[in-house]
Amino acid sequence: MAAKTNLVECMSLVEDPRIERTKAHDLKDILVLSVLAVLCGADGWEDIELFGKIRLSWLRKFIKLKNGVPSHDTISRVFRMIKPDAFQEAFLAWVESLDFGSDGLNVIAIDGKSLRRSHDKKSFKNMLHSVAAWSVANRLVLGCESVDEKSNEITAIPELLKKLELRGAIITTDAMGSQKEIAKQISDDGGDYVLAIKDNHPKLAKAMGEYFDNVHEQGLAEHKVRHHETYDKAHGRTEKRYYYHAPIPDCLREFTESWDGAKSIGQVHSITLRNGKETIETRYYLSSLEVGVKRFASAVRSHWGIENSLHWVLDMTFNEDQSRIRKGHGPDNFALLRRFAINILSLDTSKESTRKKRKRAAWDENYLLNRLAAII
Repeated sequence: MAAKTNLVECMSLVEDPRIERTKAHDLKDILVLSVLAVLCGADGWEDIELFGKIRLSWLRKFIKLKNGVPSHDTISRVFRMIKPDAFQEAFLAWVESLDFGSDGLNVIAIDGKSLRRSHDKKSFKNMLHSVAAWSVANRLVLGCESVDEKSNEITAIPELLKKLELRGAIITTDAMGSQKEIAKQISDDGGDYVLAIKDNHPKLAKAMGEYFDNVHEQGLAEHKVRHHETYDKAHGRTEKRYYYHAPIPDCLREFTESWDGAKSIGQVHSITLRNGKETIETRYYLSSLEVGVKRFASAVRSHWGIENSLHWVLDMTFNEDQSRIRKGHGPDNFALLRRFAINILSLDTSKESTRKKRKRAAWDENYLLNRLAAII
């Protein structure tokens, strides 16, 4: 892939699906206009057109728009036609060009999300599901893959991992992604993993449960188990978590020897109190990490954060769950526009919420210019 240095250049990687004689607007212009519009609050095709008309003279500092702003019908038609893989290539090239640090624990959380209103009964089109790779420390989407069935996440994750630099990273997944082939892929590429083990591997989950039951009866020191506790209180909810991390014991070897790189197992026991109601949950993990309970705990907590840091923001700030974009490749490509926008806003490392940053981008031209300085 040829090196690209900014957003406009990266958009040149997207193949134009239109017939030459029908092109009134440059494809790069449409793509950059759409990213900036979504960054500033656009949630649909008509919003993008309106943003373009209001900010036309300002936009011409960055893109030509020689025939003015394309209509929302044109914008919609183009995004329905663009192959998501081609748009994804531009996104990945742009992410690679960003200057972001990697100090501390490099956790990449892999998790799926449904776009609830993306199904189209008339076209017999299923609800779209997207699997994302999230850099926890940098709060950036590193890549994503779309599938039309949640069960297909298992095949999407390996494709997503192929596009990432895994060396030195800790990859976390929920139970859906806890597969032997995925563990091997991560290990082969120089990464580590912390994989949730549930009923998808019933024998291993049962054996882990029995082992940790014995540990708690006989004592942690007897089994070389490390222990760590955390306590959180916020928004009327308190949560106490007990983390246990141990080398794989001999009694579990028959269940773990076929997992490439597996070195340790973990248990997390959570007690949550909300509105007077107590919830108790126990989770199990298989990992390639050497025993180090605080690092294990940090990786597990980091994975849970993808819900608040990415999925919640997509739904509550970008209205992804309410989007009625359904035709062609429109849902896939608009989902990627949102992830472009989230990454641009995440480059602002201030403590403001993403919602406030998005409003600033729409209302404060100096703020928007500062956000664009590093990417255009």
